[in-house]
Amino acid sequence: MTGALAEDVEAAPTGPQRYSDGYSPRDTAPARARRDVTFYLHTWGLKHLVGDAQLITSELVTNAIRHTGTGRVGVSVTRHPDRVRIVVTDTSRATPEPADPDPDPDAEAGRGLQLIDQLATRWGSDRLATGKRVWAELATDQAPS
Repeated sequence: MTGALAEDVEAAPTGPQRYSDGYSPRDTAPARARRDVTFYLHTWGLKHLVGDAQLITSELVTNAIRHTGTGRVGVSVTRHPDRVRIVVTDTSRATPEPADPDPDPDAEAGRGLQLIDQLATRWGSDRLATGKRVWAELATDQAPS
């Protein structure tokens, strides 16, 4: 059958779409990671998730830089049919824990994981042989916060 396509031929599934990169633990890393995650969400037609994804990405990358002493921060965003997963990896094996549930209203820090808990459909962390990954998911049908 040369020159014609069979009507019953279907494209093979390609699996989830994924982007990943690594960043030096500098003050510019959260902004660079936000920019990259935003680009891919736009590319995938998920513009409605950009605001929440930017906040989640900023918080996770900032936490990795401030609290771990890591030499490299890894960031990935993966599109699944029903959700997007943002993952940040670092070399610390410490489990992230939300700060005081009732922080001082004047405090400039301590609300990051609480914010992620409010924005994400679900989130968590996993220990790795080389450190940990902290992840958060947004449902692709989720309305912006």
